[in-house]
Amino acid sequence: MRTAAVTLRCLFVDFDSFFASVEQHDDPRLRDRPVAVVPVVAETTCCLAASKEAKRHGVKTGTGVAEAREKCPDIVFVLARPARYIELHARFMDAIEDCIPHGKADSIDEVPCYLIGRERKRENAIAIAAGIKRRLTELGISPAMTCSIGIAPNRFLAKTASDMNKPDGVTVLEQDDLPHALHGLALRDFCGIGPSMEARLLAVGIERVDQLCAASREQLRRAWGSVEGERFWYQLRGFDVPARATTRGSIGHSHVLGPELRSFEGARSVLFKLLAKAAMRLRKEGFLAGGLAIRIRFLGLDRRFERDLRFAPIDDTPALLAMLGRELDALDRIRRSGRWRPARHPPLSVAATLTGLQAGGQVTGELMADRGRARQMSEVLDRVNRRYGNNALYFAAMQDAIHAGAAPMRIPFSAIPDTALEQDIAPAARRSGDRGTDPAQELWELRERQFKVLAEDTHRQTRQRRTGHAPSGTGGWSGRKAASDSSQASAIADLF
Repeated sequence: MRTAAVTLRCLFVDFDSFFASVEQHDDPRLRDRPVAVVPVVAETTCCLAASKEAKRHGVKTGTGVAEAREKCPDIVFVLARPARYIELHARFMDAIEDCIPHGKADSIDEVPCYLIGRERKRENAIAIAAGIKRRLTELGISPAMTCSIGIAPNRFLAKTASDMNKPDGVTVLEQDDLPHALHGLALRDFCGIGPSMEARLLAVGIERVDQLCAASREQLRRAWGSVEGERFWYQLRGFDVPARATTRGSIGHSHVLGPELRSFEGARSVLFKLLAKAAMRLRKEGFLAGGLAIRIRFLGLDRRFERDLRFAPIDDTPALLAMLGRELDALDRIRRSGRWRPARHPPLSVAATLTGLQAGGQVTGELMADRGRARQMSEVLDRVNRRYGNNALYFAAMQDAIHAGAAPMRIPFSAIPDTALEQDIAPAARRSGDRGTDPAQELWELRERQFKVLAEDTHRQTRQRRTGHAPSGTGGWSGRKAASDSSQASAIADLF
């Protein structure tokens, strides 16, 4: 018999296959068909999102386009329209607000809502979930777009529950249901357990969720190698563990290059745009940067072009772009010498990240007049772009990226982008001198960091299948030369 204890504290709303569902909502011809959203029109890219019909065939975020065609020959690929996704996100949020006050969205497709008072009773919480689904229908959003809802003693378990009955489900986990209700899950079904963490758990003999739930706090702390293991132990048991205070360590952007920009000049232009955008965010958030990480990934090579710079804390765009330019000059010399052939190994993705962040007030002001002028110029640039639209005024080195609409505003995993800060001015508005009202063109990269790792994993696995050798490196931007590399590729890797 169920106890009368009130244990429900969080109702977690997860929009099902959100980006693909938006496309099916807007185009009825796509409904009930397998759909995948891609960032660029290219066979070498990966799926950013998949509809529930495509997921039944094994297509998911990070699946390569070629592999997706093999698994699902009837799949339809749709170019991403992030501005539209943000618009529909706002409508979803309004529908939730009509039923229950919600907190800040965890991401563009996940919203935790905290229950208070009588809302914590099981029947009342379920009624709120039903009300949200009914409101989506009343607003004309459903049935093409649906949400799955988890209700549990804490946010961690509510998020887990929202994935247990997809799509369009409602799952309730009360204290009395723990931990046996979780035993049917896989280790990777829990937030916080990815490939690396799963390997560490397997190494200490934890292979199943029932073993995970039975492990002591000390065992999980040793498995995680930190207090996070203890926090995980408490969350599994329904404790409402406060979120850890975090400090920002970096600000950066990455971009998968479209076919028209897969050249040295195209990669250089996009990197300049990414770094200029990161520098603008740096000043907006009141930080100075003491480091710059530059990464370029090449098609057909396991090694990346990598530079990690350290310098006195700064925030002015001209100085940062000058450092970037000097580092790329080294790559250009390799290209001109013929030791790197872009036609054979074109650049595939680029990233620029500002590191070593410090609060602006912690660093003394500039003593050199020219540095002070560079900072003033950056502030003027920010004011112009905030008033007339981002990149209404920009550095000439960014021209190719601007013209191609590359590296637009992103939708990261854990936040909704600030459109006033990051949305590029529309081309028509740029020509007329007005800001324009259209949202960002192709505002994109689903859950930036997660997708980048998944995409790189896909490329490595494809290479492994073709060569019969396991490629080197891990999911990041580094790696050793693979045993199957050609002599030319090996020479290039050493030069990088």
